[in-house]
Amino acid sequence: MKQYETLHLVKQEDLNHHGTLFAARAAAWVVESGFTTAACEHGNTDDIVLRNLQNMSFFKPVKPGTVINFTGRVVYAGSSSMIVAVTAKNAVSGEPAIEAFITFVTIDKENGGKKPHSIVLDETADEEENIFREKAQKLLSQRV
Repeated sequence: MKQYETLHLVKQEDLNHHGTLFAARAAAWVVESGFTTAACEHGNTDDIVLRNLQNMSFFKPVKPGTVINFTGRVVYAGSSSMIVAVTAKNAVSGEPAIEAFITFVTIDKENGGKKPHSIVLDETADEEENIFREKAQKLLSQRV
């Protein structure tokens, strides 16, 4: 699937008491990246809502002054749900910083029920994308 990128500069107001990127700020940026990915693939923003943010992992502390490159791509598409994998890397060094999976659903604005979307996963030979698709399938199998 197509990848969508967002860049953020980590500033003083983004830091926690340890002087590194505050997890809540990172989560907001992850969700923003995931939402823009889902909206671009779906074709609009009006009927997409977040269902959950799962398996957000930090690989290393992110320090102030770091430019973080968030990349999102749809790695699972159900009839009304989709999972977006979001990765964040240091834009200068390329070092991985964060990985997360976000489930979005499309809803009918009139009755709040599920609404089908038209997203279909393409065939891919990209090894990284296949790994993300496998991780998404595992997340789905863990749901009760």
